[in-house]
Amino acid sequence: MATPPDIAAANGTDVPKLKIYFLPNLLTALNLFCGFVALTKIVEADINVGNYQQIKVALGFILLACIFDLFDGRVARMGGVESPFGREFDSLADLISFGAAPAFLVHRVVLKDVFVGHEEWGWFISSAYLLCGAFRLARFNCLAAMHVAPTKDFVGFPIPSAAGLVASLTLFMIWWSEKDFATGRWRYCLPVLMLFLSWMMVSNVRYPSFKTLDLRATRTFTKTLVAILFLGSIVIFREKMLVFVLPAFFTAYLIYGFVRPRISRRIRREIEEEEEDEEEEGGPAAPA
Repeated sequence: MATPPDIAAANGTDVPKLKIYFLPNLLTALNLFCGFVALTKIVEADINVGNYQQIKVALGFILLACIFDLFDGRVARMGGVESPFGREFDSLADLISFGAAPAFLVHRVVLKDVFVGHEEWGWFISSAYLLCGAFRLARFNCLAAMHVAPTKDFVGFPIPSAAGLVASLTLFMIWWSEKDFATGRWRYCLPVLMLFLSWMMVSNVRYPSFKTLDLRATRTFTKTLVAILFLGSIVIFREKMLVFVLPAFFTAYLIYGFVRPRISRRIRREIEEEEEDEEEEGGPAAPA
């Protein structure tokens, strides 16, 4: 029978040491830091006078946390340094950056004005999003602890993508408001979306994780050129394009989970998988 760690320490036997790998956990810590800064900026924002600058900064930190979260697991897999500590630490960081921060953000910016006189509805919607995000992360960790065979799919909508969609749509609504466009009943869209995302995070809809993508993969000439032009246009026109590109990107990923089972395997493979390395073992073929 296995000896508990405290009894083993009392008996003088060796206690198992946690494996904490520096670079992946540094990226996870930066993810957590971005979530905390986002929360502080939301608290500091004085939106009663129509100043959304601090909210925009908070949105930027939430989206930056998405980037750190994208790379921490990838770095761990590429280096072969995945560990239970990293998995648990990543979930704790995700709950702050992609659970608490977006829920508080939407409640502060949108829900308090939507349910005037019925604040409890705003609290309920925000807490439902946070609770479902926590359930999703706990389910993921439990399946990993049970040594369920890993797949290339996420079960349920990933919480970083849910946070990215909420943050980008909030950014679009702020832009919409600053342009003095009429809001009308459009203000009810985000609360409905929050409830829908809450359900999607704990659903059984499968989404590709793109875990196999890495920097060493080959790409066709056309795909490489399109990607470079797309990224270049975002850098040049970031203030105008990000307002539209980010909501469209995260919305497309959300919808893709529903249409994915209905498209052909060839198209699905083209979207989700790597280009096969066409070079032979001895090197590229000589030019004709």
